[in-house]
Amino acid sequence: MRRFGSLLMAAMLGSVITIVASQWLMKDQRQGVTIEHVSGLPASQVAYQLNEKGEAVPLDFTGTAEKVTQAVVHIRSTQEQGNEEIPDAWRFFFDGPYENQRPRQSTGSGVIINNNGYIVTNNHVVEGSEIVQVTLSDNRELKAEVIGTDPDTDLAVIKVNAKDLPYLSFVNSDQVKVGQWVLAVGNPFNLNSTVTAGIISAKGRNIGIINSGNPGRNGQAGTRTAIESFIQTDAAINPGNSGGALVDLNGGLVGINTAIASPTGSYSGYGFAVPSNIVSKITEDLISFGTVQRGWLGIQVGPVTSDLVRENDLAVNEGAYVAGFGDAADKSAAKAAGIKEGDVIVKLDETPIKSSTALIEYVGRKRPGDKVNVTINRQGKTMVIPVTLKNSDGKTTTVKREEKPEAAALGFELEEVDSKVLKRLEINQGVRVKSLASNGKLKRTGMRDGFIITHIDDRPVKSVSEVEEIIKKKKSGDLITFAGIYEDYPREYIYALRM
Repeated sequence: MRRFGSLLMAAMLGSVITIVASQWLMKDQRQGVTIEHVSGLPASQVAYQLNEKGEAVPLDFTGTAEKVTQAVVHIRSTQEQGNEEIPDAWRFFFDGPYENQRPRQSTGSGVIINNNGYIVTNNHVVEGSEIVQVTLSDNRELKAEVIGTDPDTDLAVIKVNAKDLPYLSFVNSDQVKVGQWVLAVGNPFNLNSTVTAGIISAKGRNIGIINSGNPGRNGQAGTRTAIESFIQTDAAINPGNSGGALVDLNGGLVGINTAIASPTGSYSGYGFAVPSNIVSKITEDLISFGTVQRGWLGIQVGPVTSDLVRENDLAVNEGAYVAGFGDAADKSAAKAAGIKEGDVIVKLDETPIKSSTALIEYVGRKRPGDKVNVTINRQGKTMVIPVTLKNSDGKTTTVKREEKPEAAALGFELEEVDSKVLKRLEINQGVRVKSLASNGKLKRTGMRDGFIITHIDDRPVKSVSEVEEIIKKKKSGDLITFAGIYEDYPREYIYALRM
């Protein structure tokens, strides 16, 4: 009996030891996977901004959106577009070179930049348009005049006849930073006054979408003269946003929305805007001179890559590499100042140059005659070379707006008609259309090469100079009609368009 009691006590003691040990081990295990929690603010209150009193308050876009939408307009441009010829199977129904004519419309956005009615937009929004219609934020519809365009930056300036309009002020786009909040305002898919928010994702992007070029100009590699140094943003941008505003949280104009990068044609996360510093310079030139005053270094530049560094034993890994001076080396401002092929430009004035894109953007803001201090690295040695920029003709003077013959402005070249041809066609007078520009206004009416103009607005015309004189007196928006015949189709045709 005494032995049974001893066994019972031993069993109870063992159970107690087991329970204590188990709890101790579990406690040790829990301590090994402890998750630390810290107190914090809800995610909706992470972003702050300073109010007018300098106090930190939750980020709010409403005030900026209200201000900016009043200065962003909807643009509708119309082109008289001639379609393809009638199919061969139907051709016997028609007599002569018939073309079906339907107007083509495109839409976009624009930003009012002063209270006198000047509006900046994209060149591709208004290019080749006969009629440009602007709808203001208060639903007023006004006809706009195209003041000037610049295909090299895809910018254009138009003007409406109105005063005291709300407008946006420019900010220094050099000072905006990656990660900074911005708003995109425009009219995507004809949805007026649409506001989206995002951040600046990158700066100085060159995506190769502006297909401008001129073999006679030097300053870019090859024949491209486009200036691309876009601000990239993840604010949603879609077709119709072109020409709209990219603004900071104070409503200052950071850039003009121009393009999206997308496999579908709709927003996929990447939008691009022309920086406001470029926009400001281009608009001032177009308003003041009617054409862009663009300074040229007169060099062909390329990026500094790892292969280039290795092959040429360069001493720097960033900058704009001087690849040459092109066919117009005798007009090169850089060569005249002492810059050589193989130099790497690392700074312009006080602005560091880390890529060829940055160089093109900086020089693109300058005018002929402007002086720039160019800092180069030549075989490991740094030196500063002052350069006076020239225009594309190799001069430092202001470039005048090219005045085209009135006929050329409409997109056609004229020639006199031989008297024997007139007699054979049994007509008393006429001027032949020698050629039509593929993108000209008259091409879109359906007119063809070889058309003999006998009357303009019911007035007989006998010479090229008479045609020029009549067209010169026309004003924007005036209707003009061309009547005449084709040698192979001797019946009268009439083509009409608005100037």
